[in-house]
Amino acid sequence: MSKLLIIDDEELFLNSISEQLRLRGFEVITRTSGKDVEKLISKDDTIEVVLLDLKMPDMSGEEVLKRIKATKPEVQVVILTGFGDTENAVQMAQMDAFNYLQKPVEIERLIDVLNKAKTKAKYLISEKAPQKGKSFKTIILQLTLSIGIGVLIYALPTPAGLTPEGHRFLAFLMTIILLWVTEAIPIGVTALLVGGGLLLFNIQKPDAAWSPYASPAVMFVMMIIMFGVIINEVGLTNRILFGILKMGGRKIITFSLFLCLVSSVLSSVFHDATITIIFLFSMIPVFNKLNITPQTSNNFSKFFTLLIPLSASAGGFGTILGGGRNPIAVDFLERQYGIHIGFFEFLICHLPIVIFVSLATWLICYLLYPPKVSELPAEIQATKLPPMSRREKGVAIIFAIAFLLWSIGDLTHLHVSVVAAFAIIAICGLGFVKFKTIIEKFAWDAWLVFGAGVSLGVAMLDTGAGKWLADQFAPLLIGQGKLVQYFGIGIFASFISSFMSNSAATALCLPIMYPLSDALGLSIKHITMVLPATTSFVWLVIGCPPTIIAYSTGYFSQVDFIKIAIPYAIACVFVYSLCISIYWPLIGF
Repeated sequence: MSKLLIIDDEELFLNSISEQLRLRGFEVITRTSGKDVEKLISKDDTIEVVLLDLKMPDMSGEEVLKRIKATKPEVQVVILTGFGDTENAVQMAQMDAFNYLQKPVEIERLIDVLNKAKTKAKYLISEKAPQKGKSFKTIILQLTLSIGIGVLIYALPTPAGLTPEGHRFLAFLMTIILLWVTEAIPIGVTALLVGGGLLLFNIQKPDAAWSPYASPAVMFVMMIIMFGVIINEVGLTNRILFGILKMGGRKIITFSLFLCLVSSVLSSVFHDATITIIFLFSMIPVFNKLNITPQTSNNFSKFFTLLIPLSASAGGFGTILGGGRNPIAVDFLERQYGIHIGFFEFLICHLPIVIFVSLATWLICYLLYPPKVSELPAEIQATKLPPMSRREKGVAIIFAIAFLLWSIGDLTHLHVSVVAAFAIIAICGLGFVKFKTIIEKFAWDAWLVFGAGVSLGVAMLDTGAGKWLADQFAPLLIGQGKLVQYFGIGIFASFISSFMSNSAATALCLPIMYPLSDALGLSIKHITMVLPATTSFVWLVIGCPPTIIAYSTGYFSQVDFIKIAIPYAIACVFVYSLCISIYWPLIGF
């Protein structure tokens, strides 16, 4: 149980206030002096809040506050004094006091402040762990393991049906995956190693290896990350947070569930990367208020920075508008077989399933990264905001126009990256945000990693490695029930999508899976719908723009992501497969 430490040299007041607080459920310990306070709070980890008198004979309250914060900054200090003024209050706030109260104070007011201080302390103390850098020995071991496994795969005989280039690619791919997972070297460096390695080992020609780094999809991700910098810079995140809190409330379960469902449903209409940017950068001010930084990230921050991109990605298959993979699949079916799937048919078949997949996403995230607290701190609440500034209005209008143009992309035939580019030009050209500011705060590593993922996807297709993997996997599904077949195709598509954009994965898997439809006994129309949906569930952070954007914030590592992504992908593919096995026959699809 957490404890409240009261330090006051007036023994009569000390005894009176401590007794009142004990009757209200507080576990109280008292001291008449701040002497040895560092030793006390260092030894007793249950002390979370200190109620401190400002004027004491042997040591001033300012000095005691300074010592507490130097020893344990997460402990919250409430100043209670009979000799206060505005100047003192400002000074205490600058020294990180939680609140400043004057005697006499109403007991209900005091209890309210102490409870808020306790809530904040729990957030800061929760799962706090020292950040340790890797030892040189660990780095060498991880590098040796990553390279060694790649060499071992290369040394094996080339399997039948696999080209020599495909064999070299799979060996190289395994080394890159291990380097990304272990983070033995910075991920941006590994991303550059992809392009160089594809050339070094004669897997790709220079143009094929490097041009994907500047492909339209990669450039779009770059500009979407810039959008995150922009909305954070102008202050729109606070307004979005206001709306989320107003509708979702402060209870963590209801708030996060609301956030997850809304993120998934909106991603069925708008691009999942856009929704990720809006919600993710709206949560960062909450982390800031709780003094949670990327260096001190805990379950609370990891839970939300993983939940938002995964739920956005999980909702992207709800309508044809939700992502590039959807029109790619529909257009491919019509071009190859003359079979048309309309907007409404696609929506009826998929949008209801988004809800179930979204719930599965929330459950997996909550089980693997439980936030450890039941509600957001009382200080983070929906209070009335001032009128929007000129910058906020300007950026909001430009974003709204961009959303509209993305939504009607089938009519305008404008690539999403073109719309994003003109939006950024307008924002910077009108002086709402300086481009220099965007560049300074841009997460370059994230952009490079996504470019490397697209480059690997192209190599997988060009070398025939993707088709060879499908040929090894498909026989396992022949003769199985539809649920197992849907699940198997989904797992394969999900796995492939983890090394490239989900649009590229859909384009790769369609021509591979169509010839297998007769052997599997599945309709090509069903295969067309399954592939863009299941490529939404990625195993690695490089798999889709939302996860790359979230990774760029620095609140979780590659290992953190894999811990949640693999069970998330398997669970979501299963839920999706189960839903369509039951739902599609009911609607006659």
